[in-house]
Parts: sequence; structure tokens; C-alpha cells
Amino acid sequence: MARLNLDKPGRMALHKLAVFVAAAAGGMSAYAHAADKSAEETLVVTSAAPQESAWGPAATIAAKRTATATKTDTPIEKTPQSISVVTRQEMDMRQPETVKEALSYTPGVFATRGSSNTYDVVSIRGFTSPTTVNTNQYLDGIKLQGNNYSEVSMDPWFLERVELMRGPVSVLYGNSNPGGVVSMVSKRPTTEPLRLIQFKAGSHSLWQTGFDFSDAIDDAGVWSYRLTGLGKQENAQQNDVKSKRYAIAPSFSWRPDANTDFTFLSNFQSDPQAGYYGWLPRQGTVVPYVDANGHSHKLPKDFNEGDPDNKMERRQQMVGYAFSHAFNDTFTVRQNLRYTRVHTLYRSVYGNGYIAPAQISRAYVRSDEDLADFNVDTQLQSKFDTGAVEHTLLTGVDYMRSRNDVDAMYGSADPVDMTHKRHGSANIIPNFPYQVLNRLEQTGLYAQDQAEWDKWVLTLGGRYDFLKTSTFNRSSDSRDLNRDEAFTWRGGLNYVFDNGIAPYFSYSESFEPNGGRSYTAKTFDPSRGKQYEAGVKYLPKDMPVSLTASVFQIKKDKNLTSDPDHIGFTLQGGKMRSRGLELEAKAALTADVNVTAAYSYTDVKYTEDNTYDHMRPAEVPRNMASLWADYTFHETALSGLTVGAGGRYVGSSSSFYTTGEKTNKSFSVSSYTVADATVKYDLARLGLPGSSVGVNVNNLFNRKYVSSCYRDYACYWGAERQITGTATFSF
Repeated sequence: MARLNLDKPGRMALHKLAVFVAAAAGGMSAYAHAADKSAEETLVVTSAAPQESAWGPAATIAAKRTATATKTDTPIEKTPQSISVVTRQEMDMRQPETVKEALSYTPGVFATRGSSNTYDVVSIRGFTSPTTVNTNQYLDGIKLQGNNYSEVSMDPWFLERVELMRGPVSVLYGNSNPGGVVSMVSKRPTTEPLRLIQFKAGSHSLWQTGFDFSDAIDDAGVWSYRLTGLGKQENAQQNDVKSKRYAIAPSFSWRPDANTDFTFLSNFQSDPQAGYYGWLPRQGTVVPYVDANGHSHKLPKDFNEGDPDNKMERRQQMVGYAFSHAFNDTFTVRQNLRYTRVHTLYRSVYGNGYIAPAQISRAYVRSDEDLADFNVDTQLQSKFDTGAVEHTLLTGVDYMRSRNDVDAMYGSADPVDMTHKRHGSANIIPNFPYQVLNRLEQTGLYAQDQAEWDKWVLTLGGRYDFLKTSTFNRSSDSRDLNRDEAFTWRGGLNYVFDNGIAPYFSYSESFEPNGGRSYTAKTFDPSRGKQYEAGVKYLPKDMPVSLTASVFQIKKDKNLTSDPDHIGFTLQGGKMRSRGLELEAKAALTADVNVTAAYSYTDVKYTEDNTYDHMRPAEVPRNMASLWADYTFHETALSGLTVGAGGRYVGSSSSFYTTGEKTNKSFSVSSYTVADATVKYDLARLGLPGSSVGVNVNNLFNRKYVSSCYRDYACYWGAERQITGTATFSF
């Protein structure tokens, strides 16, 4: 039976037409400003914008399609897990400096490390990766594999969209924690001329210049290019710390016909100074410390416990491509490939505890690292029918190889006085060399079927992974090698009503390798995650609206826990459980009004653990909520002016004592609310279409708060008020 495939841009002319009837006053009439108001009931046929692609821009803040959840270009209402999309339009409105800041109005995700922008470390549904740096982040469908202090940091200026998929995803991506993933899509070449230059200036001596150029190279649009670049510098919130970044991303596309697309993607970034990466003790942040005279104090938000010579330097280079070719209406092959190189130099004196009455004990680390990572993912998509059931079958194999050469030295340093902002010599004493070569190799075979019958969508997939991790210690000339195999699967069922309401239910799994060995030299099996999720989505076809409500429960077992009989060793057998509720709304209510709202309730605890049994993990707020709205004036004296404001609430979180009588007992970090605002003016009225000027203010009322604590020696001040002026010119 022949089947029309409207998913491919350019495949059918039908998808380039839209038929709509202007609604009555007070309804959706705001989207018919171009029509004569006296003819609101007239049937209008107009040319529509090309259909949104999961790998391209969205027309509004409410994206309709995603590839993160299925590796295919799928409507969000047909995906069996909850997913959020931060579009380019939303990023242009709020102007985030980092990816984690771009997700600040998204449910189920919490950014750790407070005001530090060195890494985009986040927890999703209460779970983080085994190390505090190695995050679950993907770019253009391929994992940004990190290790030790080496981690890619993407600047939002280079991204078309940032997506958050919640819940286990090993069925598509292999080893990962069960919380979910952050998936980013790079800006890609356009065949329409694009010439943008942007300037920024703001608090903390921020200066930034960016450019974004794209166009077709030939008249037929077969060849096109995009060149995006950025240069910036600013002072960190902490004293004596700066950040600098220089980056450029050339890309080229070859589209000889409507069925073939080969896009070369690259990104070259240098961070000579990557900012502050430290922490402060509980005393002086969560609670005051008491000095020798009996006076109580809290540390200032700009206090830096480190040394003036501290440095975090990072250079990253990424080169790869995204290839797609449709042989016919049935078969499409895709391949994503990338080679990544990251060189990191981290030299730091940092705090590691509190000494009464008013000192911070300190330690030292210097790590010189060279990370190389190769990834390739090859997919075959097959569309066919069996009777009345339409199938989108995806089969594929992906391969990842990563190595990180670490030359590190650890040591001690003199304490620092909490009553003085400027510190003397740290008196560093190196005493522990750490020279290792870490390797990871993963091969995964996967298959997924998206079967549609009437209004039902069944998603069923499975994957088998072969994983090898090793650590070669050059100091001891010893090697620790682990070989793991894991099968994971997912099943989900959606029912999509004609009005866009889509209830769903799904089950999904994850696995995560565990390094090291037990006291008896036994290797550990991977940890396993299992999730049950149910919810409902609402994405009407004729309105830019996306609503999602979901409930979930995740259980993770085979965690590592302390060995009570052998200090310094671990056992396998720990368990965790996360359950909760998440609500999200993104809507362009009219041509003037955009609204985003989110709420998440996350109840996480260790259900079995030799140290933290039945306790809540650190840095997991139970309640979070956010609301943002912006209004653009049209057809008035203020035409072109946009004003927006929002608020973010983060509930209380927990952490743990590490010394004294309260060792391994928990303490609480207070909740906080932060307000943001923006004012923006479109310069089209002054003859500069596509250009604008604006001001963004984060933490509008300069609230002083502790964002979270990893342990009692590691607490983080939240970001203070940041005012940023932005001027964007199109020519």
C-alpha cells in the first residue's frame, strides 16, 4: 500500500500550504493581523513557513518536534517520555550565558555549583553522573564525553535549541544515569542570507562580541555555509578571577537534491580563563561563623578562598558531520560523526573544610589533561505499513572511543583567614602524584519501532551494549580493566486525540558502569535504572502551545556504597528511588504574549545504603517552580517594545556533615526565589529590520542566597545581580 510521507521537507508540496479561519475577537485573531479585520470570517489560504525540523529552528517558544527521544524527527506528542525544548527564540529573549542557565525555567533540572560557569553541571530528577564533572550532555545526537576535569562547555550563542529529556535513555544512547540527558542542536547553514553582529556589555566588566553569517554559495542553493563566532571576557563574581572565551564554528552543507543532506560541523573554542571553580564551607554561608571576638559573620558573595594564581584553562576542538540520504519513501540512512579534542589545565588552591574560629583549610591540585574522543552513529530508518499499522523502524549501531591522559599532582596548602578578602602565600606542598590514562570504549546495537494505528502510537525499542573501561596508573605501573555488557529496553504507548491531547505511559531502562574494585579485588557490575512514567501532553496543531504533565518513579540499584568492614573501600548493593510530578507550559498565547511556566516535585532517597540509608541525596530540591511572561507591543506608539519578567523558586535541599559528631548526618539549605526581567526594542521601526537593543537583568533584587551544598565543606553562593545590555544588528 502506497504511503504519503510528509515528514521530508520538499517531499510533498501539500505541507507548504496552511488553511486557517480567523477566530472571533478574543480568540486566536492575534495571528491574523495581516488579514483585513472586516473579513475575519473569510477563508484565507496562505503560504506557510516550512515544517519545523527536529534538527532546526522552531517558529516560536513552543517547539513541536524533537529527535532526542527517538533519534527520528518525531512530534513531541508522539514521544513516550517527557521532554522540554528551549528554542532559539527563548534564548534570544533571556540571553543565557550558559546552557545550565538556558534550562533555568525548565522543570526537573537543577544546576549545581551556584555562580560558577566553568561547567554546565546539572542534576535531572535527582540524579547526576558518577563524577561531578562528567555530565549527560549530547550535541547533534552524539555524547560530549568528559572525564576527570576535562569537559566540553558549549556556549548558547552557537546553539539552535537545547532539549532536556527526562528519564532513562540507555535504549538509544548507551551508558548514562537514569535522570535523563541534555541534548543540544548546533546552528546549521541556511540558504537564506543571514548576517548578524551582536555586542554585549554588562556587570562584572562583561564585554562580548558575536557574529553569525550564513547564506547559499551558489544560485541553486546546493552549497551553503554558516560562520558563527564569539569573543568575550568578564570578571567572575569572586575576587581576582576572570573568564575569557574565543570561539568560532564554521559549517558547510551540501544538498544536491531534496533527499540528501551532508553538513560539516565544527567548533573551535579557547577558554584561556574559564572562571571560578571553588567552594566555601557551611560556616560563613548557610550559617554564620563566630570570630575570636564572639562576633557572627557571613562571608561576602565575592569571597574567594583560592589563590590569585589559580587557573582553569580549556581548549576544545570538534570536527564532524551529519549526513542523511533518503533512497525513497521507505528507506533513509543517517550518520553522525565527530572527533573531539579537549586540553585542560587546572591549577587550584581550594577550600576543604572549616577551622574554628575563622579559617578555611585548603588543599592543592594541578591537573594537565589531554582528552580525545571519537564517536560515530549510523542509522537506517525504514517506513512501511503492515495492514493498517504504519511503522517507522530505526536500526543502528554506534561506536565511541575516549581516552584522557591525566598528569596531576595533589597536595596541601596553608589555611586562609575568613576575615580578609586578600590572602598571602598559599605555601603549596605537593605530595601525591596522580598520573593515569583513562580509556572508555562502547559499541551499541539498537532497534526501535514506532508503530501507529489509528490514534495509537506504540514505541518499542531495545539495545545491547559492549563496554570496556580501563585505568592505567603510570605511577604504580598497574592497570584496572572492566568489561561490561548490558541489554536495555523501552516501551511506550501514546493515544493522540485530534485536538492535540495525548496521554501516554512508558517504561524505560538505563545502565551506568562502576569503576574501581572491592576489598577482595572484585570488579563491579553496572548500576541499573528502571523508570515508570505516565502523563498527558497537549500540542494543538493550529496553536503554538505545548503543555506536559507527568508522574514518574525511578529505581536505581547496584549502586556503590561504603564497605563498613574495610575503610576506604566500597561494596555493591546500594539502591535509590526517585518519584515525582512535573508540569510545564510553553505558549505563544497571542502574537504579543509568550508565557512559560513549570513546576516539579522530586522526592529522592537512598533506600539501601551503608552510610546514607533512607536519607535524601545532596543538592536535590524537593520543590521547584518558575514563571516567565513577555509582552510585545504592536500597532501602538510603543510598537516594537518588549517587556518581560519571571521568577524562579528553588525549595530547600539537603547536604551532609563530613566531620565531628554529626558525620554523615544531614543539614538543610534554605529555599530561595530569584526574579529576572528584560526590556527589548525592535529597531525595524527605525529602518533596521532584524535588529534590536535590550537589557536583561538576572536576580533583579540582588538576592543573597546559598544555591546548594555538596558537603559541609562545599557550599556555593548563588549568582548576584547581573545586568547585561545587548545590541544585535542585521544587515
